[in-house]
Order: sequence, then structure tokens, then C-alpha cells
Amino acid sequence: MAEAAYTIRLDVLEVRMGLGIHAAELAAPQRVLVSVAMTCAYPAPPEDRIDAVVDYDRVREGVHAIAASGHVMLQEVLCDRIAALCLTDPRVVEVTVRSTKPDIYPDAQIGCEVIRRRAE
Repeated sequence: MAEAAYTIRLDVLEVRMGLGIHAAELAAPQRVLVSVAMTCAYPAPPEDRIDAVVDYDRVREGVHAIAASGHVMLQEVLCDRIAALCLTDPRVVEVTVRSTKPDIYPDAQIGCEVIRRRAE
């Protein structure tokens, strides 16, 4: 059977963390929403077993660990750290990570998105 590609998604995971450069952001943790989309390549459509696919539990736990590891100044850095975590699984060929700070402005959410691909 031919290679199969799937997109594994973890959408709108809410974490509380130190993120940002402004005084209020440096003073206290804030809500951050994280979404991850991983394009995963398998040699064939997977069997019905968790070890046959990329486990999003590991990604979710990893995002929580990154959020708990200390203040991050820039959303770009946060997104890159999460992308690097996802790419540790060799089956992940591309990852898109989005972070959003929903509580900074009363009329908008602000965020960052990065796309990283496995080096060929």
C-alpha cells in the first residue's frame, strides 16, 4: 500500500504562562491559546493502535511543560519551541504552530504562527 499522510491537530489548548514584553505581561501569567497541526507521514494507513501514529498526548503534555518552564518574551520563540518538540518525532514532516494572546486588547486577539518543515 502507498504512503499515507495525515494532519494531526491539537486546537486551542489553553495554558497560563508568562509571555510578553510589557510590564503587565512580565508581572503575571496570562491565558495563551495554542494550536498545532502536524503533517505526519506513515508508510501505509496505520493500524488501529496508538503506537502506529503520532500521539497528540505527548504534544499536549509538552506544550504544558514549555508553558511551565519560565517566562518567554516573544510568541515567535514560543511557537518555535513547540514546533521543535513536534519535529522530534520523525514521522512529523511539517508542523504549523499558532499562539494567541486573547486578553491583551478588548477588541482583538494577537498571535503568531510558524510553519516548520523537516530538513531533507
